[in-house]
Amino acid sequence: MGNFHPTIRTHHDFDAERDAKKIYKACKGMGTDEKAIIEVLANRSSEQRQEVKQKYKAMYGKELENVLKSELSGNFEKTALALLDRPCEFDARELRKAMKGAGTKESVLVQILCTRNNQQIRNIKAAYKKLFDRDLEDDVKSDTSGYFKKILVSLLQANRDEGLEINEKRAGEDAQRLYEAGQDRWGTDESEFNVILATRNYMQLRATFKAYEILHGKNIEEVIKSETSGNVKSAYLTIVQCTKDCQAYFAKKLYKAMKGAGTDEDALIRIVVTRAEIDLETIKQKYLELYKKSLADAIKSDTSGDFGKLLIALLH
Repeated sequence: MGNFHPTIRTHHDFDAERDAKKIYKACKGMGTDEKAIIEVLANRSSEQRQEVKQKYKAMYGKELENVLKSELSGNFEKTALALLDRPCEFDARELRKAMKGAGTKESVLVQILCTRNNQQIRNIKAAYKKLFDRDLEDDVKSDTSGYFKKILVSLLQANRDEGLEINEKRAGEDAQRLYEAGQDRWGTDESEFNVILATRNYMQLRATFKAYEILHGKNIEEVIKSETSGNVKSAYLTIVQCTKDCQAYFAKKLYKAMKGAGTDEDALIRIVVTRAEIDLETIKQKYLELYKKSLADAIKSDTSGDFGKLLIALLH
């Protein structure tokens, strides 16, 4: 999945009690000291934020989430609350939000389920059950259909080989299977694509895509674009793009979230918050390479107020 350079690491001079007091003071009396809140939330690891939450409740008898909800608003509030969740809890909430009510936000399902590793998927399923007392797989099944449903259900099994071995013979065979399931037939046999894309390790998939190009003279993205459509196309392309360069995939998503009229703040929050402790540093480098503009500058010109300040703080 590429290089892993986070922007947020464990804070060395950490003291949960001091942080809890600082947030309490920031929220006390008239007006809120947003700067102090940003300072704590943007410079602590997820585990450390959990400790601050527990300490806050022990000291002041209140849930920190509820305090911030009453003090903050808009996208700043959304981002602060996202940071108080464990990554798996935040992903679980985003998935629930995407499926609740009329209509489903399929792009959110794709962006989360097609980019997480086995352990992350298992953690998300457990968090979903704990938060909503519902089964994530059941909800996905009732909210999606066809091959799109099948690829998501396959990914929810968290059954991907996560080794680094490459079997060249299998790569050639898989490339042939993909060819026979796609280009070489009338209509596409998506089940072959599902099996290969959802279970092979990423190094193996890269070898398969390479073999495909050599054998059939087309890159796999072109094939997926011409052979599939809609949500299933989007899911397959996401898996392929993450296999080839996961950080470039997220850099492009960030660019898209800020391009044109209106900003997709939810996508910005989701990517910055969930990648900060994984590979956000590398995503920043990719962004600069691809768009000749720093991600911080792009966010600065596209957001305002404390929301923008918090996102930018997470980038450093």
